[in-house]
Amino acid sequence: MIKKQKAEGRKSSGKGTKQMGDKVMPYPVKMRERALQALQNGHTKVEVREIYGLGVNTLRDWEVLQEETGSLENRPLIRTAYKIDREKLLAHYRENPYSTNKETAVAFKCSVSGIRSAKKILGITRKKTQSNMPNATSKNAKSS
Repeated sequence: MIKKQKAEGRKSSGKGTKQMGDKVMPYPVKMRERALQALQNGHTKVEVREIYGLGVNTLRDWEVLQEETGSLENRPLIRTAYKIDREKLLAHYRENPYSTNKETAVAFKCSVSGIRSAKKILGITRKKTQSNMPNATSKNAKSS
């Protein structure tokens, strides 16, 4: 008989991770191995889910991961670094001074947050023209 492995206070997100407070951490490889070993020993996915506090989809994901890679280690995240050309960004804002971050992101084929960061580095801020600023004298002027 398998001992119940569910830790108190832990919530399962169903994606091969465990939540601890606000942090999301992957399940340890040894726990993954024990859960899949229980499946191989004849336990059903529902039984293993109850024993380890996992989602059935998580177990299935681990089975697929083991079949595809031969390991239960997390796949490495593949992210491509994209550096926005500052000169092109400045030229874009000279030609399109009222374009939104979303429009600019589409033009540069990158994320809105990337555009926002690049604009911050370049010192490009929201438009602060004289016509947009309130006229302090008209509100506070006293009529004589």
